[in-house]
Amino acid sequence: MRPISRETEKALDYRQWVEERRAYVAKASGGRLGYVHMFDMSAGALAQLYLDLDAENMGREGVVVDVRNNNGGFVNVYAIDVLARRSYLTMSNRSQPTPMPARTALGQRALELPTVLVTNQHSLSDAEDFSEGYRAEKLGKIVGEPTGGWIIFTGGATLLDGSSLRLPGSTIRAARDGKVMEMNPRPVDVAVTRPMGESYTGRDIQLDTAVKELLGQLKPGTAGAAGGR
Repeated sequence: MRPISRETEKALDYRQWVEERRAYVAKASGGRLGYVHMFDMSAGALAQLYLDLDAENMGREGVVVDVRNNNGGFVNVYAIDVLARRSYLTMSNRSQPTPMPARTALGQRALELPTVLVTNQHSLSDAEDFSEGYRAEKLGKIVGEPTGGWIIFTGGATLLDGSSLRLPGSTIRAARDGKVMEMNPRPVDVAVTRPMGESYTGRDIQLDTAVKELLGQLKPGTAGAAGGR
């Protein structure tokens, strides 16, 4: 046995949690749906999203996107782009005659599958921007609980005695209606609150509901066609 740092242990615990959720969604959907979770909205989380989508989810008919407990960052627009892009061409070649979406063939990040988003009251800051973008782009249903209503840009200021504080710097408004997002949690389409103690039972009613909603959008028993929404 070799000792590891606490940070390494936490990262391994988190990845185990993700793999458990992925297996949960696969079982609940009969293998038709994939699953991704974004830990936060950092560059590292975005890179992991790319890996998870490429490795596990491109062959599914749809994907459950989970941003529960995501405390924000700055990459929401890049993550939304991956889900929103749609191909308008297909490509095939001599070695692979089956047509495939041109964006994917050319190496551009694009999921091109139907999705459903899961949020909760601990989805904060840039995760709320992500939820707003998901709704504004009409990418799919949002399931779970409204976000925290914490989104505002702040900066640090150092005082004469060496102490520091955070000062608001920018206001964020939803382009859809012009309303300030701070103190206005992003809403959901299907409200689902996990019962107290549910995490100890092995069940996740929010994921169950998300799976049901996304399967309801798919044709029964069909293989996922890239480019569907």
